[in-house]
Amino acid sequence: MERIPMTAEGHEALVSELKNLKSVERPNIIQAIAEAREHGDLSENAEYHAAKEKQSFIEGRIAELDDKLARAEVIDLSKMTGTRIRFGATVTLIDVDTEAEQTYKIVGDDEASIELGKISISSPIARALIGKEEGDEAEVSAPGGAKAYEIAKVEFK
Repeated sequence: MERIPMTAEGHEALVSELKNLKSVERPNIIQAIAEAREHGDLSENAEYHAAKEKQSFIEGRIAELDDKLARAEVIDLSKMTGTRIRFGATVTLIDVDTEAEQTYKIVGDDEASIELGKISISSPIARALIGKEEGDEAEVSAPGGAKAYEIAKVEFK
């Protein structure tokens, strides 16, 4: 069984989502299906079919979250130190072409949010950075073409 790395914050977000789905969304959709059944002929009842479709989505997401949480490997970032880039590192990069500075934190797949500066461990940028240190250059093969970055800073916070 393959482990899924994630931060404690990411783990808590998945636990919270799962709890909401089981204790709020699931009972609500069961009630909506019951109400839709009361309207009669189910073959032409759009509310019933929409509720059943939403129930299918909710049950699928619950199963997915149960699986991910069972395989989760929560990594305590407070105990991480060093100069090599790995999971949990906050990395400041300088684009070699434009001199633009960007800072990313390498997190689990479910935690990634480019708006929050969090990139997935499986993203092209993170894969290119893993194992490198401050001062190194990393070449990233991305869908938009190859980009080169200088690693300005590596932190664990």
